[in-house]
Amino acid sequence: MSLTWHQFAKKEELDQQLAGFIAERLRTAIARDGRASLAVSGGRTPAGMFRALQALEIDWQQVDITLVDERWVPNDHADSNERLTRENLLQGPVAAATFHSMVNDAATPHDGLSGIEARLSNMKTPIDILILGMGDDGHTASLFPQAPELEAACASTALVAAINPVTAPHLRITLTLPAIAAAAAIAVHITGDSKKTLLETALAEDKPLTEQYPIRRVLDRVAGKAHVFWAA
Repeated sequence: MSLTWHQFAKKEELDQQLAGFIAERLRTAIARDGRASLAVSGGRTPAGMFRALQALEIDWQQVDITLVDERWVPNDHADSNERLTRENLLQGPVAAATFHSMVNDAATPHDGLSGIEARLSNMKTPIDILILGMGDDGHTASLFPQAPELEAACASTALVAAINPVTAPHLRITLTLPAIAAAAAIAVHITGDSKKTLLETALAEDKPLTEQYPIRRVLDRVAGKAHVFWAA
């Protein structure tokens, strides 16, 4: 599999380099198309990179931003990816970007799916640069092992899918595997020795498709345009 690895001794260096990688692709897309799009992951790992990105010169008014996935919780909930993104990225000059939320007032993501699909149809797609994380179970985005909707989300022609991750809290909404794979560039952002070992294991295993870690299923689809950014 053709993946480009970027390895750093310190997380701070990774944050700076990944922010520069994102900025370069956003600037290129704006220069070419007049607009650019970015999909980010939540959690604590991207916080430093988000702050580094704020300091870079980008015409944020021409940028669409959304999430790769979201927990189906209010956007001020402690577990909300949107809340963390607003607090750590959508500040200062980045506040001029157009943010496309992945939650609405529906009771469940299954009920809210069509509304989110319509909302995301207003942003520039395919996405110019998409940032993935990876969980300890090999999930990426909200493509969780054992989730009953996993196979549908891996095959859907829609932008988003609703997911019930039986191994994690909260119902989720996620970009589908084809929507992720359509992105012009993809970066996997991970830290720590255990995540590196897990990713290497996932990439090396010889298993039937439905038994593979979701991160492997995604990276198999995007070989050649995927970059791994890792620091211990």
